[in-house]
Amino acid sequence: MFANPHVFADRAEAGRRLAERLARFKTDRPLVLALPRGGVPVGFEVARVLDAPLGLVLVRKIGAPFQPELAIGAVVGGDQAETVLNRDLVADLQIAEGYVERERARQLEEIERRRRLYAVGRPRIELRDRTAIVVDDGIATGATMEAALHAVRRAGPRRLVLAVPVAPAETIERLRPQVDEIECLVTPGDLGAIGMFYADFRQLSDDEVVALLERAAARGSDEADV
Repeated sequence: MFANPHVFADRAEAGRRLAERLARFKTDRPLVLALPRGGVPVGFEVARVLDAPLGLVLVRKIGAPFQPELAIGAVVGGDQAETVLNRDLVADLQIAEGYVERERARQLEEIERRRRLYAVGRPRIELRDRTAIVVDDGIATGATMEAALHAVRRAGPRRLVLAVPVAPAETIERLRPQVDEIECLVTPGDLGAIGMFYADFRQLSDDEVVALLERAAARGSDEADV
């Protein structure tokens, strides 16, 4: 694994390498928006290098029945909750509408739990006319990121940038029309699993996410959630 130059030691290293590619945005007063939990360590490093606020896009995957890792869509919480579905996949798997609605409601409950936990004492700032950089630790099918991008675009940023360490080339091309620019360090033809590109890809806890947000706030940058 370590002989492969495309493997990241961990999410923090991936974030630092991604930040190098995003340095040109530093003078734009960008806002970095990470997808929790895994995107937060990546976003933290990008925000640190760009001297930018670190915020969150609270989005959750809707998994297929009996195969929860297979995304059939995603939902973003907030004042106007938004759901993005892969309707072709829903039809192919013959997934009942009732299942989708139940999963949507369950994931919205989790989003609100995270909002209450992560947003305590953190001010919200306006995205309109800012450069918004949306960050995650990797993209597989793109369903979750698609929902996140829709929500951020709706907030009216001047420029919308997608930045990830690794994603399949096909997924990147599918998402390209939804953003103004994309930075992706590795675009394999056959992704396999995102974790294969990291030596350390352990799951983060809520406490670790909160700690990173607090460290970002201590730098003096304000924060925002979508």
